[in-house]
Amino acid sequence: MLENLIKNRIHKFKKYRFLFSELVSRDFQQKYKRTILGMFWSILSPLLHLLIMKVVFTEFFGRSTPHYTTYLFSGTLVMSYYKESTQHGMRSLMENHKIISKINVPKYLFLFSKNVSSLVNFALTLSVYFLFCLLDGIHFGPHMLALIYPIICLAIMNIGIGMILSALFVFFRDIQYFYELFLTLLTYMSAIFYRIDKFSPETQRLFLINPVFVVINYFRSVVIDGVIPSLPYHGLMLFYSLFYLTIGCIIYKKYNTEFVYYF
Repeated sequence: MLENLIKNRIHKFKKYRFLFSELVSRDFQQKYKRTILGMFWSILSPLLHLLIMKVVFTEFFGRSTPHYTTYLFSGTLVMSYYKESTQHGMRSLMENHKIISKINVPKYLFLFSKNVSSLVNFALTLSVYFLFCLLDGIHFGPHMLALIYPIICLAIMNIGIGMILSALFVFFRDIQYFYELFLTLLTYMSAIFYRIDKFSPETQRLFLINPVFVVINYFRSVVIDGVIPSLPYHGLMLFYSLFYLTIGCIIYKKYNTEFVYYF
């Protein structure tokens, strides 16, 4: 049954491959329309955030933190990708409601196109991140390949959360304001600019409830410490990604035919 479902999805994707590529291209054009720097903003924006946070927090948290620039950049890199992917994913159905109302196409294509454009922006920033790591004296080795795993898990989780948010946004427009508040809370609870080793062991374990922190901590462990996390840690990350993706797929399947009535 699962094999037939996968084959069906692959067949649909091939059928609408041209539409998907056009959606991705359109997303890029709309995002950088009438901007002078264009795609360079994908790199400049997180760098400016990094600069501000470094100036503000180095005096308070960076004195005793080795490679504090890389420590900060790891957090802002992952958080920026998560925010962009899920926020754009949340609006994917509403922004394309005219197409969805007139043409019968898989609705997840619009969400996927947003995630692909966000992933490309993330890849551009990731290249700059590695450059900063070199300047910060970080040792590069085969262990860096382990970063592929959290990136894949985060991309899958972003798709799942985007599916949940986009469905909720169709029915409840207020969700965008609640989510903005949630993102502010999530940023402060993800230990982007501070270390958690000052907290008690019980409190440190509570941070693992936050899936974004789990990814950030993985990056820091591999890049700064040169240590690949344990197998249970990998399992926790995989659980979060598959959990949110499953919930998102269930919601999309249940309300697939009802979205058009709320546009």
